[in-house]
Parts: sequence; structure tokens; C-alpha cells
Amino acid sequence: MIFFYTDMAAFREIFAKAKHIAILTGAGVSAESGVPTFRGAGGFWRKWQAQDLAAPEAFSRNPSRVWEFYHYRREVMLTKNPNPAHLAIAECEARLSKQGRTVVVITQNIDELHTRAGSKNVFEIHGSLFKTRCINCGNVKENYRSPICPALEGRGAPDPDAVDVQIPVEHLPRCEEKGCNGLLRPNVVWFGETLDSDILSQVEKQLDVCDLCLVVGTSSIVYPAALFAPQAAARGVPVAEFNMGTTTATDSFK
Repeated sequence: MIFFYTDMAAFREIFAKAKHIAILTGAGVSAESGVPTFRGAGGFWRKWQAQDLAAPEAFSRNPSRVWEFYHYRREVMLTKNPNPAHLAIAECEARLSKQGRTVVVITQNIDELHTRAGSKNVFEIHGSLFKTRCINCGNVKENYRSPICPALEGRGAPDPDAVDVQIPVEHLPRCEEKGCNGLLRPNVVWFGETLDSDILSQVEKQLDVCDLCLVVGTSSIVYPAALFAPQAAARGVPVAEFNMGTTTATDSFK
């Protein structure tokens, strides 16, 4: 793992003094857990790339296909576990909290592995695979059912030769709020959608007070998350990048 900082000894000194550490994470943190990212070459589910499915227009056109895709991802995640990176971050938070210091995790991941590893202060800016939102009443609710509804049991195979089953919309996940029964969608941020303003506001407050920022396992190409660390660096906050290689933001941290 490459560490981009001019002086490791200086970093250790800064880390030892930091009172409020913000850790920004992305797909690279979950890679060792075997979580598929659907990015880059070969990142297909059946014949579609993520942007063909993770979009409001795709859900409007074919909610059955989109739910098959997300059901597959949910079922895969139920077989995965936090890896040493998740555990190390959670341990860091627990250890430093005993010293009156704060560690927050700001993640682009929707897999909840940071929470499962034990991290308490987690901001999931792109949502979660295990939360749903009603397109009728807007209710957001945790949902760990497997399968999420009977019609999706055994569905979602990623095989390119698999055929869409065209589940009737009334048999897809539905809202259980009294008198609603609206269609549910995954509570994740899709392409073309903006981040939840409340979460974004909370994240900005954390970045405003942090005195050290760590970038771990993220390519820094998805906005607005790609701006977080450079903005911190611009106001003089030390930023350390832990990645397998350089990213578009690396020069901002030197």
C-alpha cells in the first residue's frame, strides 16, 4: 500500500495530536471483503453496467430489473464480512474515543461494513443497500429481509444469459406504512440524483472541524465526495492518502 505523505515521522506526530479525524472511504476499503464494485472493465451485471441500472429513469422504465440487480447485491453482501481495513478503522475510533478524541467515517460505500465492523460515527453519503424508501410517502426504513420479497427469491443471477423475469410491480417490495402500499426503491443515491441535504450538511460540519483527514480506498473521482479532501487540504488540514496507487487528488495532498 502506498502512503502519500512527505514524512512518515511527521504524520505520526500529527496523528498523535489530532483531536478530530475524518476518514474518507470508498470501494477500495471493501475490495478485500469481495464486494463487487461494478466499475471499470468487466463491471457488468448481466449485459448492463451500473449506470444503466442505478438511475431513476431505469427504475421508472423497469423496476423489476432494477430490483433484481439490487436483490442480487443485497444477497451477496449478506455473505460478506468486514475485512482488516474496516476493523482497523473501528478499532482506531474506539481507542481514540477513550482519549477524548473523535474519529468519523465518511463513506461512499453502501455495504454497511463499517458499521458491522464496529464504527459508530459513520456517514453513508450514498445511502445503504439495506434501507428502502417509498416513492409514494417517502418513508425510509431498514430492511434486512432475505429475500426482500417472495417474488425476488432466487432472482438476480448476474449471468449474461439470464433473462429478466418481469415481476409485476404489485409483487415488488411495497411500503408497509398504514394506508400506503407504495412501491419501494433502494435508499441509495443513483446517477443523476443529489446527495441527501441533511447528510451533506452533517458531513460538511465534520470536515469544517477536522484537524486531520485520511483518504482510504477511494479513487476520488465521484463528486461531490472527490472534493472533500482537497477542500480540507486547501484550508491547511493535513491529508494523508492510503491507496494502491495515485489518484486524481493525490497532488493536492503533498
